[in-house]
Amino acid sequence: MSSLTWHKVATKHDLKENRVKSVSCGTQSICLTHYKNQFAALDNRCPHQGGPLGDGSIENGMLRCPWHGWDFDPITGKPPGGYDDGIATFALELRGDDIYVGVEDAKKPEPTVGDVMIETMVNWGIKHVFGMVGHSNLNLAEAIRLQENHLNYYGIRHEGAASFACSAYGKLTGKPAACLTIAGPGATNLLTGLWDAHVDSAPVLALTGQIPSKLIGRGAFQEVDLSKAFGQVATWTADLTHASNYPELMTLACKHAIVKQSVSHLVFPDEIPGIACTQKADTPSGRITSKSVSPDPATIHEASTRIAQAKRPVIIMGYGARFHKNSIIELATTLRCPVLTTFKGKGLIPDSHPNGCGVLGRSGTPIASWFMNESDLLIVLGSSFSNHTGITDKKPIIQVDIDPMQLGRFHKVDIPVWGDLGVAVSMFKEQLQGNISNQEQVTEIAERWTLWRKEKKQREQEDFNNGISSATLFASLTKLIPDDAIIPVDVGNNAYSFGRYFECTHQAILMSGYLGSIGFALPAALGAWAATTEQDSPFYQKPVVSISGDGGFAQYMAEITTAVQCRMNITHILLNNHSLGKISKEQQLGQWNVWQTDLVNPNFAHYATNCGAQGIHVENKQNLDAAIIEALQYQGPSLVEVMMDPTLL
Repeated sequence: MSSLTWHKVATKHDLKENRVKSVSCGTQSICLTHYKNQFAALDNRCPHQGGPLGDGSIENGMLRCPWHGWDFDPITGKPPGGYDDGIATFALELRGDDIYVGVEDAKKPEPTVGDVMIETMVNWGIKHVFGMVGHSNLNLAEAIRLQENHLNYYGIRHEGAASFACSAYGKLTGKPAACLTIAGPGATNLLTGLWDAHVDSAPVLALTGQIPSKLIGRGAFQEVDLSKAFGQVATWTADLTHASNYPELMTLACKHAIVKQSVSHLVFPDEIPGIACTQKADTPSGRITSKSVSPDPATIHEASTRIAQAKRPVIIMGYGARFHKNSIIELATTLRCPVLTTFKGKGLIPDSHPNGCGVLGRSGTPIASWFMNESDLLIVLGSSFSNHTGITDKKPIIQVDIDPMQLGRFHKVDIPVWGDLGVAVSMFKEQLQGNISNQEQVTEIAERWTLWRKEKKQREQEDFNNGISSATLFASLTKLIPDDAIIPVDVGNNAYSFGRYFECTHQAILMSGYLGSIGFALPAALGAWAATTEQDSPFYQKPVVSISGDGGFAQYMAEITTAVQCRMNITHILLNNHSLGKISKEQQLGQWNVWQTDLVNPNFAHYATNCGAQGIHVENKQNLDAAIIEALQYQGPSLVEVMMDPTLL
């Protein structure tokens, strides 16, 4: 026999005659009514389309649904005219002036489709979900809530920030995080961040709600064909049906994201995650293998022979080499040769290392360009040959990559090597042992750094009383940002100056690479911070310092409130020059008029303070170091707004 749990929901004085209101008894929503000196408790959900009856009114003695005007007796819940679609009622007692409603004790819920799928997702190692709870994902959201002991959920303010956060987390760790949205606009808002992940080979799992199955194809409210909308960005996508193998679909989604290092996508029609399910959660056991593919020994021998014969070999390390950087640096030390990085690979070798030469290309150093031009062999490891980097095709090239489609992607290379970078580099070192005749270039690297640092010092002295120069700001950041920080960087002049002036030690750098999307930095900081909460992660408790211009920051500035709400320890450096400075420069170089690039900005430091973060405004370089130190020491989200001279880049 079932028993009732009694909930005090109101007092008699809270609800006047002929009035209704919504109250809650645990998870049961109740429409409380007062009519002809009687109180009643009705199911708050209209049986027609679920309208909240507690938002309705009593008209002519009938309780009227606010959505479609259906009428019910306000005490019994019965409809007029003898229809059979009445409303359930609940026990109600008056105890003095207090109103109590009795609700049957809930039975232990049966596992649902959502429960089984989210448990499978957890079994695959997913630890973080960024998203927005809404009307077409509530069943799925409940399944995520029930896994809070294993999942961290971050409620963002714009779905684009969720996908950027997941992209950054994937770039940093090589593992996927998940983003959750409703149907229609919530799902389509993910697309920019998912494209960022797709083109930069970052694993992400997208979980999008959908309208109810019975409405699909009928042009219903918020209906978008999400499989088609995500068709180009998702490596793998699937729509759930009432007959799906649910744990298998989640397993395939996780496997594709991890193995392909790209975007997987699942579409959840509204009702399906709430259906009872007897299928058992899946695990990755027996479903995945190591990706350590050994290169062809003959190709390795050919490449090693070319390296041994070279007099001035140069290593170019790309973003794809980030998990093998230590073995690559050991090879460079053996060869006594320069190591250049792509912009996405910035920081993979410290600029203080004897073999490090900084970034090659438009965002780079004159040191890197010099050594590429003076080389007689380029050893390109994990780079995709972006035109932004500008790796010359006029030099002999050995290229190594795990993705065979990246080999000779834009032009032929002399020796393409397919295989795991770590394995290939180990094979190079073994074959080159005692067989090296190249010139020692380390002394020349030091000389080139001396020249460049002298030039940077001269640029720091420039001051037109129109704001702080980029050379000055990044000199301070080089000095003050912790060696082990994670640094998400936005797009624009702030990124070019960062690549050119900031000298890395052991920081991890994140950026929107091939997509080059403005607005990346702050959402990326949310994803990076999530990685710092994992005790088994190499990024555990590392500081996060993001950098953007004013144009990029404004795109996702509301995410400061997300950082405050989730108590994220993030420092954001905001370069404010009241313009889209990169675009102004391009207009000037292209001999166009500078047009529509000026920005009207608030005081961003005050804005951060209003959001509950720490905000610091800096207008002169004398206060710069102190402001950065204060922000780095603050326990919580902090923003340093630096007023920049747009001409001193």
